[in-house]
Amino acid sequence: MTHPGFDSYLICATPRSGSTLLCGLLGSSGVAGRPASYFNRRGLHDYADNWRIARPRDGRIDEVYVRAALAAGKTSNGVFGGRIMAETLPELIGDLAAADPGSAVTDVELLSAQLGRLRFVHLRRRDVVAQAVSWAKALQTRYWHPGEAVEPGGQPPIYDEELIARLVAAINKFEADWTLWFAAQSIVPCQVVYEELAADPLPAAHKVLDYLGLQVPPDRQLVIGHHRQADQINADWAARFRAH
Repeated sequence: MTHPGFDSYLICATPRSGSTLLCGLLGSSGVAGRPASYFNRRGLHDYADNWRIARPRDGRIDEVYVRAALAAGKTSNGVFGGRIMAETLPELIGDLAAADPGSAVTDVELLSAQLGRLRFVHLRRRDVVAQAVSWAKALQTRYWHPGEAVEPGGQPPIYDEELIARLVAAINKFEADWTLWFAAQSIVPCQVVYEELAADPLPAAHKVLDYLGLQVPPDRQLVIGHHRQADQINADWAARFRAH
């Protein structure tokens, strides 16, 4: 098996932008790592327990945790895949800088010191109102993805214009943060748009695989593990929000 010209890639996203769908597609290839949110602080203890390592001290990512994440997220060709949200990035950079102070100058150098040669995929959603509606509904119901257990405290969805407006502002801020960070780090990521991914998942996934220079083995097929969750409630909320 030919080793690719990089070691790791990160899917850079925002909530409700189709990242779970994309992670599943790429993971099913058998050659693009097993991308997941390994570096989200809310999940660190669960991952550490599953990997049978000590929970990160003070809830901060350290080199032991990163090594375990790499082992979990790599496929046999040595490729690691990860997903990172805009709000998670400063925490990850801060943790890596604290774990090894003075070792790197830029954020990418910090990341590369732990993850190797890096590539980046930027997943975004054009329709920010629809994205905010999806996020608001998931926050209320505590139901995030099909097949997953509903988190405790879920309530029936109720239209909340103030919440949707706050989430629209948050998404716009996160996307602005990604744009600034890519420019500051001289990164030109592979761009994937949610609307294209949702409408026709396989070509969107192959676009990323082509960017990474990875070929799906002949005996494997990409698996669409998640489907759009939007329903009439989403459409009604979005129309109502746009009418104001």
